[in-house]
Amino acid sequence: MNEQRRAGRQARAAERQGKASGPGRPYIARNIPTYDILGEESLRRIEAAADRILAETGIEFRDDPAVLEMWRKAGAKVSGNLVKFEPGLLRDILRTAPAEFTQHARNPANSVRIGGRNVVFSPAYGSPFVMDLDRGRRFGTIEDFRNFIMLAQSSPNFHHSGGTICEPTDVPVNKRHLDMVMAHIELSDRPFMGSVTAEERSEDSIEMCRILFGRDFVDRNCVILGNVNVNSPLVWDGTMTKSLRAYARAGQAAVIVPFILGGAMGPVTNAGAIAQSLAETMAGCALTQLERPGAPVIFGNFLSSMSLRSGSPTFGTPEPAIGSMVIGQLARRLNLPLRCSGNFTTSKLPDAQAMTEGTMSMLAAIHCGANFILHSAGFLDGLLSMSYEKFMLDADLCGALHSYLDGVVIDDNQLAVDAFAEVGPGNHFFGCSHTMANYQTAFWDSELSDNEPFEKWEAAGSSDAATRANKAWKRHLAEYQAPALDEGIRDGLAEFIARKKADIPDMWY
Repeated sequence: MNEQRRAGRQARAAERQGKASGPGRPYIARNIPTYDILGEESLRRIEAAADRILAETGIEFRDDPAVLEMWRKAGAKVSGNLVKFEPGLLRDILRTAPAEFTQHARNPANSVRIGGRNVVFSPAYGSPFVMDLDRGRRFGTIEDFRNFIMLAQSSPNFHHSGGTICEPTDVPVNKRHLDMVMAHIELSDRPFMGSVTAEERSEDSIEMCRILFGRDFVDRNCVILGNVNVNSPLVWDGTMTKSLRAYARAGQAAVIVPFILGGAMGPVTNAGAIAQSLAETMAGCALTQLERPGAPVIFGNFLSSMSLRSGSPTFGTPEPAIGSMVIGQLARRLNLPLRCSGNFTTSKLPDAQAMTEGTMSMLAAIHCGANFILHSAGFLDGLLSMSYEKFMLDADLCGALHSYLDGVVIDDNQLAVDAFAEVGPGNHFFGCSHTMANYQTAFWDSELSDNEPFEKWEAAGSSDAATRANKAWKRHLAEYQAPALDEGIRDGLAEFIARKKADIPDMWY
């Protein structure tokens, strides 16, 4: 009987946690406003500075002659690789880009809406190393890659499977994209991202989606994202523009992201870095529209700072966080979906520094109005390492942010006037009808926080949050169940991958 009661309590706790964290919610529709910090005059000054950078300094487009011809036909001034843009040109081109779009998942219930008041959480992206409390820091493998997809899929707090969650360094560089996209397709039924490291790898990622969804469906709908980066300052290289154009050409969404490290790839001042970011991102977003007018595109941003004493990058600091608020305002003035900020830290462990920095930068993403939040979980060591424990701690924070973004609902049930009549002055609400009717959904329940009295916590082993997270990721992997995938589709994908791998020799760098 005791075991039955304990099992019942655990089931009810799990149910409460699930409801609070958002299962059945493929994405969040924000119910709180964005936080706008600058007035019209200041925003116009930033836009004017960006226009001057574009018109007077210009941007280089290297190793992609087709792009130079596209800009020439669009009315830009092209001299060698340098392209200069008259004020207003890029904004005119961007008028064809959609303000919102749907990225479809293989499970239609998990498709996400990107743009507007919608918020999508996606795991961190791009780390060459992984780490956990048991084995420390090491190069990522395809097993780690698959593990993180399974952890994301098993959590109700994410909406997206992500992309290169970690680099699987045990697979050849020129073939790993095939295994990564296949892992997303097999192990998750949420939307995902493809490769951008070469044009043909981008095209392979899209072709695998055609096998999964059908060619006609992919031509009419967005099913995959490609995260492309500017070589700040003021350079777009051919690898990125060719991948960007491959996604746009197929009607898929490119996420356009400058990485501006203040004092290195951009000015140390926030306003200058923001103006640079606006110039670089508008150029990339506009290029997608030259390739295919109406193609979905996401206005991305990655502001960061550095230690000017040592030259080391710093993440999760206040200046980029508040700068993200301005980026949000600028993206909304362009009427484009926004990817901005995330859960950033330079800490080497899932410790207090990691959560302090991560929460500061994550809240910046929430309040600036970001629609697609990459790097929502796992980011450690300045993005060099993907941490299993940090992933679980960040997943917990994402669960809390579901409730935070819901805001405060005002209706008769929430105002609870009848409950006051039932309870009366001086009595408690613990067992009243209103509490019993609402207790399962009233508060978000953390999976990892310890809310027990000190003595009970001490008697149970005095475990800290990282230790609890270590147990949680192991439990989630042990309990993971893969979503069903049609065997004919699986066979078609396996045949495509085998053929592509057989056509080229392995490359390891």
